Amino acid sequence: MAVSTLLILTGCQEATQKPVEVVRPVLVATIHYKPQVLDRTLVGVVRPRIETDLGFRIAGKVARRLVEVGDMIEQGQPLAALDGVDLRLQAEQAEAEERAARGALEQAAAAEERAKGLRGGGWSTDAQIELTRAAGDEARARLLRAQRAVELTKNSLSYATLLADSPGVVTATLVEPGQVLAAGQTAVRVARAREREVVVSLPESLVASAKGSAAFVSLWTSPDRKYASKLRELAPSADPVTRTFLARFSISDAGDDMRLGMTATLTLSENGGAPVARVPLSALFNQGAGPSLYVVNEQANGVALKNVTVRSYGAQEVEITDGAAEGAQVVSLGVQKLDPSQKIRVVSSLAF
Repeated sequence: MAVSTLLILTGCQEATQKPVEVVRPVLVATIHYKPQVLDRTLVGVVRPRIETDLGFRIAGKVARRLVEVGDMIEQGQPLAALDGVDLRLQAEQAEAEERAARGALEQAAAAEERAKGLRGGGWSTDAQIELTRAAGDEARARLLRAQRAVELTKNSLSYATLLADSPGVVTATLVEPGQVLAAGQTAVRVARAREREVVVSLPESLVASAKGSAAFVSLWTSPDRKYASKLRELAPSADPVTRTFLARFSISDAGDDMRLGMTATLTLSENGGAPVARVPLSALFNQGAGPSLYVVNEQANGVALKNVTVRSYGAQEVEITDGAAEGAQVVSLGVQKLDPSQKIRVVSSLAF
């Protein structure tokens, strides 16, 4: 009995002198600081950069409309035509006036030459020479006026056909055959091809930052594709109802899939200043002394609790500005059960 008791006491003493050291496996995340990027998104509409209201330069009755909404057109393509009967009659009248003026000029020139010959033989007076010269000048002016009238009527006849001044797509047709138009009245609206932009309404808080921010556009039909854009135009005054500023962001590489009127998302990315590091929310430890992280000490196979400054909290991660060095490894899971005096063993790591 005494021997048994002695053996038990000896075993307890050895257990007290040599405690079993527990090494806890931990999952860690590596700290990487990156510049703060503040992303703000706005909803916009795809619009053409240049949309032109085309109209006839003369008044008249529409004879034909040659395009429909959505048609792709080329430069110089006819879009509509006026009834040219009256214009052709005016052109014929001007040509007849030109022929008459040319005949009158020939008669006046012949009379002037005869008067000069008679004056040389003493059969005419200076007064008659002046009269024939004046008649010749009048005939020449009449011919010039008739020639200009012919050119004007030819121009008017060419204006009877409305031509596209650039490639594009027809966005509106505002006339029908039989309609009588005034000069300059809009007949067809054309948006220039491959010149797209996104129109958004900027709140007052983003007006200053929009000029220096990187802008990207994505369509609701293909949200994964990003188009680089640039602020082209910003309204000088706010809308009196919405109190927002109309802004136009041009897109240089717009493809055929970007159709007019589509809904788009404009993302403004602005550098926010000091760099931040993102760590999992589960890595944050706080028991009243402020937010902290367990930083791994690889040489001692241990951890050290260090206070950090948190800039923002997210659903699954937090952003810190200091407290942990670049490249440091922090425990990312199970920090509430960890003790600074414990030995640890890294089993996996994540990069944030």
